[in-house]
Amino acid sequence: MLLAMVITIMGGVWVFLNPYLSDFEDNTNWNSATGLADRIEDRIEVAGNAPEDTGFRNTLAIQSTVIRSVQNVEHWTISADLTDGDRITLRHVNETTLGIIAANETARSITIESSDSLVQRQVPVSHLEVFVSHNVSSSHWRIITVLDADEEPIHRQVMWTLSGLQITTSMGQGQHQIVLMNNARAERFPNQAWEVSAMPLVEFDRMANNELRLSMLLTDVVANGSIGTGSNVGMQFVSQGPITLFTGQAYNVNFNVLNALHDVITPQYHNNWLADYTIQRSAGTLDTYIGFSPYERASGADGFSVSSQNLPLYFEVDIQRVEVSR
Repeated sequence: MLLAMVITIMGGVWVFLNPYLSDFEDNTNWNSATGLADRIEDRIEVAGNAPEDTGFRNTLAIQSTVIRSVQNVEHWTISADLTDGDRITLRHVNETTLGIIAANETARSITIESSDSLVQRQVPVSHLEVFVSHNVSSSHWRIITVLDADEEPIHRQVMWTLSGLQITTSMGQGQHQIVLMNNARAERFPNQAWEVSAMPLVEFDRMANNELRLSMLLTDVVANGSIGTGSNVGMQFVSQGPITLFTGQAYNVNFNVLNALHDVITPQYHNNWLADYTIQRSAGTLDTYIGFSPYERASGADGFSVSSQNLPLYFEVDIQRVEVSR
């Protein structure tokens, strides 16, 4: 009789405490996953700044957590005129044809570079749209540079598709996910929507000499399949070489980003970048506003530009390329 009472009491205590124990375990796993994400971001940053083919290897404990690659999660298109002598517009008619408009007819040639090819084509002189055919195809990245008669670059457009890492942790009600993509971080708890907890590194500053600076740091993390799980997993971080895409004074800057992780991610980017613009538009003070602005539609669906009020704008864009493997 006494043994039955003890067993009954112990069973009741276990049933009462089980939800609290489950929440405690979930919180422990979440803290572990968040700390792991912080450490991986730090290592990617260090490797991304290293010279090509250099890096390091670390051992991480990722028990109850799986790390895998997220391929082609974010697509960026960035363009700017490099001189104030002309305004260049590039249009991708199809995969092998470009439409080019040079308002002042200064464009003479164009180079198209991808991960495995580089071609140069002549541009017909006209103030109307002209078409240039090419055979450069790349699903990863493409850099298009328009040159003048002196072979000086007057416009550049960069199209880059970035990959990242996903950290998945088991919890009582499902899986908790963290995705590290292009220096940003998105997080989703079981039965909840994705939420951006850290934005991409896009910074706009007004300097002491009244000049403006727009800087971007893109990060492309390439990994093959799943990194795996275990108490001690070795991860190798190797730099594929940083590249400077833009540097110096620029005009007519335009950039656009499309995140493929989930439909709710891109609008969160847009709302963050356009927060100040929306306030100024509501107050009717856009004539003095300096900062991010929509390129065409107010939602940012067509991309973003910069309202500079004719102040000099310096544009810096760098990309870090890191390969992660076991």
